Amino acid sequence: MTSDKIQTWDTIIPEVKSWKERGEKVVFTNGCFDILHLGHADYLEKSRSLGDRLIVGLNTDASVRKLKGPERPVNPEYARARILAALEFVDAVILFDEDTPFELISHVIPDILVKGDDYKIENIVGADIVMKHGGEVKTISLVDGFSTTGIIGKIKTHNK
Repeated sequence: MTSDKIQTWDTIIPEVKSWKERGEKVVFTNGCFDILHLGHADYLEKSRSLGDRLIVGLNTDASVRKLKGPERPVNPEYARARILAALEFVDAVILFDEDTPFELISHVIPDILVKGDDYKIENIVGADIVMKHGGEVKTISLVDGFSTTGIIGKIKTHNK
């Protein structure tokens, strides 16, 4: 079941250890992934191509509300986690409640940390931890014209 890919902070550690013992590179990225769209699929697939395993840190509903406002998320955290877990190139999904994934990244210590190219590497949360442990931090080009905020805006405009 794809729901088995939804991990806890405790269950991910033995999984990561096992992957690394087999010589697999572990990639980590994070986000809200509220309304999954082409931009998300492209970004996640490119992220996975940088290594052998992809872990997605997923903001909880409370965390999304803090970041995006009271009308978000559109989809609840379990639904967002299941949809991400259903993607073949996602190996694990872990919810985090903090404002940033700093503690989760410190917990997982991936080999490669990835964000979109709208970030500068020096501003990526957790970059220092990953590099301190010999890992890499990379950015991925984003697909123009796709964002959850844009999709919500289009829906609101069409419903007027």
